[in-house]
Amino acid sequence: MIQAKQELLQALAAALAELAPDAAPVAAFESPKQAAHGDLAITAAMGLSRTLKKNPREIGQQLVALLEKQPAVGRWVESLEIAGPGFINLRLKPAARQAVVAEVLQGGEGFGLKPANGQRMMVEFVSANPTGPLHVGHGRQAALGDSICRLFESQGWDVTREFYYNDAGVQIQNLATSTRCRLKGLKPGDDGWPESAYNGDYIGDIAADFAAKKTVHADDRAFTASGDADDVDGIRQFAVAYLRHEQDLDLQAFGVRFDNYYLESSLYADGRVEDTVRRLVAAGKTFEEGGALWLRSTDYGDDKDRVMRKSDGNYTYFVPDVAYHIAKFERGFTKVINVQGSDHHGTIARVRAGLQAAGVGIPAGYPDYVLHKMVTVMKGGQEVKISKRAGSYVTLRDLIDWTSRDAVRFFLISRKADTEFVFDVDLARKANDENPVFYVQYAHARICSVLAQYQGEADFAGADLSRLTAPSEYALMLQLAAYPTMLERAAAEFAPHDVAFYLRDLAAAFHSYYAAERFLVDDPALARARMALLAATAQVLRNALAMLGVSAPTSMGRDAAPEVQA
Repeated sequence: MIQAKQELLQALAAALAELAPDAAPVAAFESPKQAAHGDLAITAAMGLSRTLKKNPREIGQQLVALLEKQPAVGRWVESLEIAGPGFINLRLKPAARQAVVAEVLQGGEGFGLKPANGQRMMVEFVSANPTGPLHVGHGRQAALGDSICRLFESQGWDVTREFYYNDAGVQIQNLATSTRCRLKGLKPGDDGWPESAYNGDYIGDIAADFAAKKTVHADDRAFTASGDADDVDGIRQFAVAYLRHEQDLDLQAFGVRFDNYYLESSLYADGRVEDTVRRLVAAGKTFEEGGALWLRSTDYGDDKDRVMRKSDGNYTYFVPDVAYHIAKFERGFTKVINVQGSDHHGTIARVRAGLQAAGVGIPAGYPDYVLHKMVTVMKGGQEVKISKRAGSYVTLRDLIDWTSRDAVRFFLISRKADTEFVFDVDLARKANDENPVFYVQYAHARICSVLAQYQGEADFAGADLSRLTAPSEYALMLQLAAYPTMLERAAAEFAPHDVAFYLRDLAAAFHSYYAAERFLVDDPALARARMALLAATAQVLRNALAMLGVSAPTSMGRDAAPEVQA
């Protein structure tokens, strides 16, 4: 069906060019709102009505007449019908629908993927300062960022995953102070315990390992403790390395990797912050007032000008962000996506303003942002707010331990990033159709069970796909054919939740097929054709689950192996 759709798109483009040579819209198909209306829909007639000064239905009739002259339409289309004000519904011939099975089996893991396009991009996500374990908000960032990376890789981009963090500043100083207090025998609640200190049990673990003169290794650093409670800088460096190591373990447990770690402190050490300020001053985009240096960010659409350097000489936090993004651009990343919490919304305009004002050739709208809202965790019907280990919040590791990596990744990606999300631990543990990740994985396991029972020829390349004519088979094949377009759209719109929606729809189409038809039938040709359809469905389920970093089990069940539909 993929080939059929491509040929039909070319036929539609040719017909539109003939109908409206000076104003032909882009050839595109939509999915009819009701399956009974057909397989594909064309809405171009409504858009051309004003241009051609004709009734949309009249334009639709002309377009149908032009389409009927196209060889591809004769080859793949069973009927063309005009509906409503000018919709054109296409009903495909069975061969067009059936062809997708062979296309999936031939494509395998590569089905739906595009070849390399030669373009480089970076996705920056998680970017947690090393002051404590990763919380569930970081988990949502990790799920979003990693899935966005996988989606863009599916579209041919060369993607770099980057983790940016601050290894200095007030928060890191509080971390060092907290650890030093533990080394001196203080604990939360004691007289002398600093109000700004971190209270989680992990601070005691850091202090104990520092006192034992241990060495910690993180992905981007290593440090050996001196054991001296008065070695403030050593305590700071050890605590940062310790928590970076802990974060690495959390991310490994979550199945997320990074290609590069970037330190905020390096922007100062390398002179990038000062160089950025000089660029902005030289460009005439700054002014001084009240002893502070300001950026004229209103010149670029911001609601007010922003302070760059405060009267005490310290830079505000968006200045190193501007320097960092200039560095990203200079490193050759023509496209950059930042996945951050919704509390970063206010920084977008000022960072983009700074990048435009710097005059280094960065295009407007650089970088792109995906902002997510936080997660509420429910367990036993009650909201969970505190983790003993973290002291003040639920950690990513808590969610994984309570449920599973697959459940956490699927759940955290299953809603649009900018919507509130309630993570129901009890639902994520259920082994029934209420649990969406179970529902999808169970579809794959069911298929594997049926295929394992099949005694016929294992190579489905020569299967007679014309035998696939049942309504539930048509519905399932249409879902398979929708996969490449869904991937393209999900990447373009930074919408990995579309993959989760698609998986639920594909699983539903399979489960309906499973309930409607028998597979291990006495007719060898029909059985082989149905095995081919099942194998193709399993392949697309695996491919789509992989986009979310979720596994595709070959066996599971509702406390038992899945039943087989014979």
